[in-house]
Amino acid sequence: MENTLRMIAWEVTRSCNLNCLHCRAAASCGPYAGELTSEKCLKLIDEIAALASPVIILTGGEPLLRPDIFDIAAYGTQKGLRMVMATNGTLLDEPTAKKMIASGIQRVSISIDGKDAQSHDAFRGEPGAFDGAMRGIKTLKAAGIEFQINTTITTANLHQIKAIHDLVLKSGAAAHHIFLLVPTGRGRDLAAQAITAADYEETLLWFHQESLTCEIQLKATCAPHYFRIMHQNKIKGAGPVKKTGGRFTESTRGCLGGISFCFISHLGRVQPCGYLELDCGNVQEQSFAGIWEKSGVFGNLRDYSRYGGKCGRCEFIKVCGGCRARAYEATGDYLAEEPLCLYQPGC
Repeated sequence: MENTLRMIAWEVTRSCNLNCLHCRAAASCGPYAGELTSEKCLKLIDEIAALASPVIILTGGEPLLRPDIFDIAAYGTQKGLRMVMATNGTLLDEPTAKKMIASGIQRVSISIDGKDAQSHDAFRGEPGAFDGAMRGIKTLKAAGIEFQINTTITTANLHQIKAIHDLVLKSGAAAHHIFLLVPTGRGRDLAAQAITAADYEETLLWFHQESLTCEIQLKATCAPHYFRIMHQNKIKGAGPVKKTGGRFTESTRGCLGGISFCFISHLGRVQPCGYLELDCGNVQEQSFAGIWEKSGVFGNLRDYSRYGGKCGRCEFIKVCGGCRARAYEATGDYLAEEPLCLYQPGC
């Protein structure tokens, strides 16, 4: 299997000004000891650039709380990497937007998890989070910075998803990415809010149908059977999925963890993704290339013959793969079958 590195989510800090209920990192205001120094961050960028040219997602926590964040972004840009940022939006203002542009940040994502302040703020754990995020969106739009909106779906906001999507369309966003809750970090406390397999299927089918005519890019993340649904609808003659230009088009496969994507924690630990908390090596102790190319976990994820249960038997294994983090949380085995999938192989 091809294991070309295409994207890295880099948790540059775990410090955050919000207390989101679903937070993978259970992040708070910090500070957190042991985070990578500025020098180590630049060295890591050198190592990554020597191996491949992936998109680098500067995330957290809240990446804007890291004082040297724009130095890191600018250095990555100089190395020819596509630097993007995931922020909650509440700290964005005009001077910050100008620094983003100067450092070469090419897209920013902001999360909106409710149709209004009441629902979003409850999810984000802080009053004013919705208004702050909307101000941030307006700031990005005024500065001409491309942005996308991310939405994490649980039973608490599933009934609002169409209203949230309408809000995204009116915002001027270039894309809407939906995330299906993976119960890790603080999100374990929301396990009861995870939607059912049937709702999961229905939501992804609706999202796919929207993508056929939507003028902006739609992408489902932590929802690998979206790609099985796409494939099934192509077979039925629904037509090709509408795509946008640039490098931020829809991926060709569901779960990318350890295959063309990885996560680097604030302490330098490399994982298949932020939700699959398996230690594959630490960039403070090993070279990034050595971890990416030699990790046993990554090797297993790249070998479909090792996948268990119905995922291992499924004809859509190469386009879906199942959520490895969800499998791990449910069974303790990251190669087990995806627990939230209704599809029966061969049907």
